[in-house]
Amino acid sequence: MLHSLEPLAREAKSWPFEQARNLLAHVLKKRLSDAERNAAKLLIDAGKADEALATFEALQKPVIFETGYGPSGLPHMGTFGEVARTTMVRNAFRALTGDHWPTRLIAFSDDMDGLRKVPEGIPNPEMLAEDLHKPLTVVRDPFGTHDSFGAHNNARLRAFLDGFGFEYEFLSSTEQYKSGRFDATLLTLLERFDAVQAIMLPTLGPERRETYSPFLPISPVTGHVLQVPTLERDVEKGTIVFDDPAGGRTEVPVTGGHVKLQWKPDWAMRWTALDVDYEMSGKDLIESVRESSKVCRALGGAPPEGFNYELFLDVEGKKISKSKGNGLTMDEWLRYGTPESLSWYMFQSPKSAKSLHFNVIPRAIDDYLAFIEAYKTQEPAKRIDNAVWSIHAGSPPTHTSPVSFALLLNLVAVANASNKDQLWAYFAKYLPDATPASEPLLDRLMGHALNYYEDFVKPTKSYRAPDDREKAALLDLAARLKALPADTTDGELIQTEVYAVGKDHAFEPLRSWFGALYEVLLGASQGPRFGSFAAIYGLPETIELIEAGANGRLAEA
Repeated sequence: MLHSLEPLAREAKSWPFEQARNLLAHVLKKRLSDAERNAAKLLIDAGKADEALATFEALQKPVIFETGYGPSGLPHMGTFGEVARTTMVRNAFRALTGDHWPTRLIAFSDDMDGLRKVPEGIPNPEMLAEDLHKPLTVVRDPFGTHDSFGAHNNARLRAFLDGFGFEYEFLSSTEQYKSGRFDATLLTLLERFDAVQAIMLPTLGPERRETYSPFLPISPVTGHVLQVPTLERDVEKGTIVFDDPAGGRTEVPVTGGHVKLQWKPDWAMRWTALDVDYEMSGKDLIESVRESSKVCRALGGAPPEGFNYELFLDVEGKKISKSKGNGLTMDEWLRYGTPESLSWYMFQSPKSAKSLHFNVIPRAIDDYLAFIEAYKTQEPAKRIDNAVWSIHAGSPPTHTSPVSFALLLNLVAVANASNKDQLWAYFAKYLPDATPASEPLLDRLMGHALNYYEDFVKPTKSYRAPDDREKAALLDLAARLKALPADTTDGELIQTEVYAVGKDHAFEPLRSWFGALYEVLLGASQGPRFGSFAAIYGLPETIELIEAGANGRLAEA
C-alpha cells in the first residue's frame, strides 16, 4: 500500500510528510557528496528510489528511527505518543521513497541507568530501597516475575508496544554496553574527553562543574552507578581512574559495560554508535538536543533529524506532571476510548499544546470516525493528508461504527443501560442484521460508552424544566412524531420534523432549539443528531421521553 505514492508524498502537507522530506534531505546530505546527492535526488524525485539505492551503495543501509524509554517506571502516554508519531513519520518516508528504502525503528531502553529513587505504588519498596543506585537491570524485581526491575519494565514496554501493533526492534542499554557494541564510540569519547567536557561544563552550575565526568563507572565493590570525577585517563589502555567511595582509587575500562555515560553524552554516543537518522523529543528537551548534538559531532557522528513536539496540559491548562498525577494514563484512555482515537489525538498539531484529560476522549472518538468517513470519498491528494492515512499506514478501515460515540453516550443515559446487551436490544429494529461479530467497533464503543457515562456523565447530569415556549414546541414535536408509523427507523425523516418544529416556533438561532432538547430531555448541554438518536431509541420511547420532559417530570426526578 505504500508503493507508487511518491508524487503524492512529495506534495503532502501534513506534518509526517514534512518530516519525511526533511529526513530524506538529511540522509542524502549525511551519506553522499554534493554531486552524488544531486544525482540521487533527481532519481528519487522521478520515483526511482530503487535506482538511487542501486547506484549509491551508501544509501543501501537502512534509515534508522529511534525512540527512547526510561524503565524506572511503566510505559505511559508519552511513550505511546513518541512511538506512534515516529511510526507516522516512518510510514510517510516509506511512501516518499516508494517503499524501496529499508527502515528500522529502534525502541531503546536506558536500563543501565541507576535507580535514583523508589517509585510510588510499587510492591516490596524496601527491596528497591536496598538496591538504590544500582543499574535497573541489577535491581531486583519487586514483582517477582523477572530477573530484574529493568527486565520487568522492559517486558511491560514490549507487551505495550506489541499490543498496539507497532513494528520495532527492542534494544537494551545494558546489553549494548556489555556486548561491546558501544565500545568503539566509548573509546572515541575517552580520546576526545576534553572536547566533550568543553561542551558540557558550561551548561552546569559551579559545584557540579567541579565533579562532572561524562563517564559513570560501575563500582566493582557495590555495583552502584557512581557520579564521581574522572581522575586519570589512559587512552592506550582504554581506562579511567576514579575514587570509589567503597573501594578507594580504582581503574576500570570504559568498554564492556564497566561504565555508562551521563544521559546527554549517552544520547549522543547512541546516535553515533547506532547511526540514528531520526529521533523526536519533547519541547522540554530542546536544550538537551542541542548539547547532545554537539557531543555527537565531537564523536565524529551526525546528529539525527527530528523535531520537538509540544507537551500536553491538564484540564486547567497546567503542564502534566507524573509526580502530581494530573495527567491521563494509558489505561484510563483505553477504558473510555479506542486506541485509534488516541492515535488520532496524537496526530493532531503535535507542535501545539493540547489538554490531555478525560473530557477530550468523546470528541477524539467521533472525530476519528468522521475522518474515516471523509476518507472514503476524498481524492488521493486529500487522502494522504487525512490523519487516518498516517494512523493506519495507508490502509484505513473501510467500515467503522454506524453511529457516533456521542449518540451511544446519550442512549446509555436515557435507556439507563448498564450492559451491552441492553444497548444491542435498541439496535434490533434500527440495524436488524447487526451483531457484535458484524459490528465489532460498535460493540467496543458500547463498552467505552458505558464506562464513560458511569464515571463522568452520570454524576454531572442536570435536567431542567422547559419554559412555556419550549414546552409548547416539545408537545408539538411529540404530536408530529405520533403521526409517523410507530416502527419508523428513518432518522432523517424524524430529524426533518425536529427542524420543522424549531422553525415553526421561531427559535432563533435554531441551535437554541436543539440546546433545549438536550438540556430538557438528556440533561446535557450537547447531544447527538436527535433524529438518529430517536430512530435507535425507538419512536414510542422517544415520544414518551419528550412528553415527560415537556411536563417537567425529568427535572423533578
